[in-house]
Amino acid sequence: MTKTLLALVLLASMLTGCVTHTVTNLTTKEQPRSPNHMYRIEYQWDSTDQTVRPGTIKPVVMIGVEEYPMKPVMKMNNRFEAWIPVPPTKSEITYNFKIAYEYTGFGKVGKASTNSKDYTLTLR
Repeated sequence: MTKTLLALVLLASMLTGCVTHTVTNLTTKEQPRSPNHMYRIEYQWDSTDQTVRPGTIKPVVMIGVEEYPMKPVMKMNNRFEAWIPVPPTKSEITYNFKIAYEYTGFGKVGKASTNSKDYTLTLR
Protein backbone atom coordinates (compact mmCIF):
# COMPACT_ATOMS: atom_id res chain seq x y z
CA MET A 1 0.00 0.00 0.00
CA THR A 2 2.78 2.42 0.95
CA LYS A 3 4.72 1.64 -2.22
CA THR A 4 1.63 2.26 -4.36
CA LEU A 5 0.98 5.60 -2.67
CA LEU A 6 4.61 6.61 -3.08
CA ALA A 7 4.52 5.65 -6.76
CA LEU A 8 1.37 7.71 -7.31
CA VAL A 9 2.89 10.75 -5.57
CA LEU A 10 6.06 10.47 -7.66
CA LEU A 11 4.04 10.08 -10.86
CA ALA A 12 1.91 13.11 -10.03
CA SER A 13 4.96 15.25 -9.29
CA MET A 14 6.62 14.16 -12.54
CA LEU A 15 3.51 14.98 -14.57
CA THR A 16 2.99 18.39 -13.01
CA GLY A 17 6.71 19.13 -12.81
CA CYS A 18 8.13 22.14 -11.14
CA VAL A 19 7.00 24.83 -13.53
CA THR A 20 7.95 28.29 -12.35
CA HIS A 21 7.53 31.76 -13.80
CA THR A 22 9.83 34.34 -12.21
CA VAL A 23 9.36 38.07 -12.77
CA THR A 24 12.42 40.16 -11.87
CA ASN A 25 11.90 43.90 -11.75
CA LEU A 26 14.96 45.60 -13.26
CA THR A 27 13.69 49.13 -12.66
CA THR A 28 15.44 51.19 -10.01
CA LYS A 29 13.31 52.10 -7.00
CA GLU A 30 14.18 55.78 -7.41
CA GLN A 31 14.70 57.84 -10.52
CA PRO A 32 15.46 61.52 -11.00
CA ARG A 33 12.66 63.59 -12.46
CA SER A 34 12.68 63.64 -16.23
CA PRO A 35 11.95 66.87 -18.16
CA ASN A 36 9.62 64.96 -20.51
CA HIS A 37 7.95 63.05 -17.60
CA MET A 38 8.64 59.66 -19.22
CA TYR A 39 10.23 56.86 -17.20
CA ARG A 40 11.60 53.50 -18.26
CA ILE A 41 10.21 50.38 -16.61
CA GLU A 42 11.97 47.07 -17.31
CA TYR A 43 11.63 43.47 -16.19
CA GLN A 44 13.03 40.02 -16.90
CA TRP A 45 10.82 36.94 -17.16
CA ASP A 46 12.25 33.48 -16.62
CA SER A 47 10.14 30.40 -17.01
CA THR A 48 10.85 26.70 -16.69
CA ASP A 49 7.66 25.94 -18.62
CA GLN A 50 8.80 24.34 -21.86
CA THR A 51 5.35 24.70 -23.43
CA VAL A 52 5.41 28.53 -23.53
CA ARG A 53 5.42 29.75 -27.13
CA PRO A 54 8.18 32.44 -27.15
CA GLY A 55 6.74 34.71 -29.86
CA THR A 56 3.43 35.02 -28.02
CA ILE A 57 4.60 36.75 -24.84
CA LYS A 58 2.65 40.02 -24.46
CA PRO A 59 3.63 41.94 -21.31
CA VAL A 60 2.13 45.19 -20.07
CA VAL A 61 2.86 47.55 -17.18
CA MET A 62 -0.24 48.09 -15.07
CA ILE A 63 -0.63 51.40 -13.25
CA GLY A 64 -4.05 51.33 -11.67
CA VAL A 65 -6.35 50.40 -14.56
CA GLU A 66 -4.03 51.82 -17.23
CA GLU A 67 -2.06 49.36 -19.35
CA TYR A 68 1.22 50.28 -21.09
CA PRO A 69 2.45 47.71 -23.64
CA MET A 70 6.03 46.56 -23.26
CA LYS A 71 8.52 45.83 -26.03
CA PRO A 72 11.38 43.33 -26.08
CA VAL A 73 14.83 44.71 -25.24
CA MET A 74 17.11 44.32 -28.25
CA LYS A 75 19.36 41.25 -28.24
CA MET A 76 17.59 39.82 -25.17
CA ASN A 77 14.96 37.11 -25.36
CA ASN A 78 13.49 37.48 -21.87
CA ARG A 79 13.65 41.21 -21.10
CA PHE A 80 10.98 43.78 -21.83
CA GLU A 81 10.68 47.54 -21.34
CA ALA A 82 8.15 50.35 -21.56
CA TRP A 83 8.28 54.10 -21.23
CA ILE A 84 5.47 55.34 -19.02
CA PRO A 85 4.24 58.88 -18.46
CA VAL A 86 4.06 60.20 -14.90
CA PRO A 87 2.42 63.59 -14.27
CA PRO A 88 4.71 66.19 -12.68
CA THR A 89 2.31 66.37 -9.72
CA LYS A 90 3.08 62.77 -8.69
CA SER A 91 6.22 61.81 -6.81
CA GLU A 92 5.48 58.10 -6.56
CA ILE A 93 3.67 55.45 -8.60
CA THR A 94 2.74 51.85 -7.91
CA TYR A 95 2.85 49.41 -10.80
CA ASN A 96 2.96 45.73 -11.62
CA PHE A 97 3.56 43.55 -14.66
CA LYS A 98 0.96 41.42 -16.40
CA ILE A 99 2.34 38.84 -18.82
CA ALA A 100 -0.02 37.10 -21.24
CA TYR A 101 1.29 34.20 -23.29
CA GLU A 102 0.28 31.13 -25.24
CA TYR A 103 1.38 27.60 -24.52
CA THR A 104 1.24 24.33 -26.38
CA GLY A 105 -1.21 21.91 -24.82
CA PHE A 106 -2.23 18.44 -25.81
CA GLY A 107 -2.97 19.04 -29.49
CA LYS A 108 -4.06 22.65 -29.07
CA VAL A 109 -2.79 26.09 -28.12
CA GLY A 110 -3.85 27.50 -24.77
CA LYS A 111 -3.71 31.01 -23.33
CA ALA A 112 -2.56 32.00 -19.86
CA SER A 113 -1.26 35.00 -17.95
CA THR A 114 0.61 35.81 -14.78
CA ASN A 115 0.88 38.95 -12.66
CA SER A 116 3.82 40.21 -10.67
CA LYS A 117 3.65 41.70 -7.21
CA ASP A 118 3.30 45.49 -6.88
CA TYR A 119 6.37 47.71 -7.13
CA THR A 120 6.87 51.39 -6.28
CA LEU A 121 8.82 53.96 -8.27
CA THR A 122 9.79 57.13 -6.41
CA LEU A 123 10.67 60.27 -8.36
CA ARG A 124 13.01 62.80 -6.80
